[in-house]
Amino acid sequence: MNYKPPFFLFNAHLETIFPSQFRNVKLPPYQRERIKTPDNDFLDLDWLKQGSQKLAIISHGLEGDTSRPYIKGMAKALYENGYDVLTWNYRGCSGEMNQALRFYHSGATDDLAVVVDFASTKGYEKIDLIGFSLGGNLTLKYLGEDRPRPEILRKAVAFSVPLDLHTSCVKISEPSNWIYSQRFLRSLRKKVIEKARMIEGIDVSKLKTVKTLQEFDDVFTGPIHGFKDALDYYTQSSSLRVVSNITIPTLIVNAKNDPFLSAECYPDDLLKNHAFVTFESPEHGGHVGFTQFTKNGLYWSEERALEFLSR
Repeated sequence: MNYKPPFFLFNAHLETIFPSQFRNVKLPPYQRERIKTPDNDFLDLDWLKQGSQKLAIISHGLEGDTSRPYIKGMAKALYENGYDVLTWNYRGCSGEMNQALRFYHSGATDDLAVVVDFASTKGYEKIDLIGFSLGGNLTLKYLGEDRPRPEILRKAVAFSVPLDLHTSCVKISEPSNWIYSQRFLRSLRKKVIEKARMIEGIDVSKLKTVKTLQEFDDVFTGPIHGFKDALDYYTQSSSLRVVSNITIPTLIVNAKNDPFLSAECYPDDLLKNHAFVTFESPEHGGHVGFTQFTKNGLYWSEERALEFLSR
């Protein structure tokens, strides 16, 4: 399957921005369920249930949530093709601030494991994982780590994945990507201020020094989550380190014109003859884009995921 963008999305930025701003996906209402984490915090899960024997778990991107068009589009595609769907909000992303000092981050596979383990007790015969951007990195890292996983985990698909977090952070901080990095920073700053009102241990005065995402990770994400600094956080959390260890059929799709991804996020050589992991890099797609207009309303990424999962 090869992707061709609509004629009016003639560059990577349009391909990235158009679906996030203008796509409207109609879904049945989610059923929300709150579950406890081992450290006495909570995660908010949003379900679409129809009594299926197969479940798809979808993980969102940086500062996203389950209401984003790319999440709802994939949820709709899977639901209409016979799946129960579980979309989940990372800590602090569900509309209510989480209770612990920690937030979420690109390598927080302990929370994904809590969600997968919880879902695996619900009587499903198989579970597939889907991840976008940060959620793609989480998904791949979870699958590549040396950790117990339920046997009913069958396949995984990840789109627009920053497999190497440090070089991707450098890339998104380039002047041509200013609009994206500043938007993420604004949102992250707000969360830090809100968290500091609830809990001691966060020095908001340090926000004055933060001008880039790497500086934010140096001052907040890294130290709060037990890393020395941003570089230590990126090194330990990048899925590129463990992607070779994956042992279930997995598809990674990174568009060549993705404005967020560095050259290191296209590991063709590393994965060329991998027994389980298929890496694809279409020329177009932008970051979590892949817009198309067809009668069934599916985007190319949704068709590609369905095709891979149904094989």
